[in-house]
Amino acid sequence: MKSKAVLFIVMVAMLLVFVPGESRGADGQLALGKTVYQRRCAFCHGLDGDGKGLAEFVIKKKKGRVWKVYPRDFTATTFRLRTTPTGSLPTDEDLMRVITTGIPRSSMPTAKDLSPEEKKAVITYIKSFSKRWKAETAEAPVVTTKPASFGTPESIAKGELLWKNMKCWECHGTKGVGDGPKSDTIVDDTKKPILPFDFTVGALKRGTMPEDIYFTFTTGLDGTGMPSYADSMSEEDRWHLVSYTSKLMGMTK
Repeated sequence: MKSKAVLFIVMVAMLLVFVPGESRGADGQLALGKTVYQRRCAFCHGLDGDGKGLAEFVIKKKKGRVWKVYPRDFTATTFRLRTTPTGSLPTDEDLMRVITTGIPRSSMPTAKDLSPEEKKAVITYIKSFSKRWKAETAEAPVVTTKPASFGTPESIAKGELLWKNMKCWECHGTKGVGDGPKSDTIVDDTKKPILPFDFTVGALKRGTMPEDIYFTFTTGLDGTGMPSYADSMSEEDRWHLVSYTSKLMGMTK
């Protein structure tokens, strides 16, 4: 109940914060992006984009332990929800997807009410927080097609074996509920505790489609303990793992 109240206050604050001056001109897009960012994003991500806004979110886990969830630090340019290879910057389309749809089961809301111009402008402004955006370009997105074998008993069985051999259970548990022997000790790149995903709760934060699970296994979640399996598993095997984890999520039988 308390977490819902906090989330409501955050939503209201993001809608009520007023920043004047939606200027146009040569730097009009950047200026518009700044206005949108300060109105809608700064409360959580901070005026400087360092994730040190006024909001603080807490998730409670069993055994009495408490984990804090921190907003993304745009100055670090470490993005988890990408279609690009591990270590790469996300594409504009990746950023647009997150801004538009939000992140399920998180405090990141949708921004479907923003115009395409406003969303493109805020992406431009977010890039101003790091020089890396000028020094690098995003690598080509991963491309895949869901195979006919997805979700078949044979594919699920192979995926279950991969789950054991790749030691996914050490973090996610033998039944995929996020209670593996290493689940209480996982930290991100900044040494902050994070929780392994509980597959039994349903869709990933990335999305609900099998391809979304595949992208997670292929690109990894940079900045976390979730690696990319692009170099250690074949595309076929990654899809078998998708079949098995989809079963854990209740998407296949």
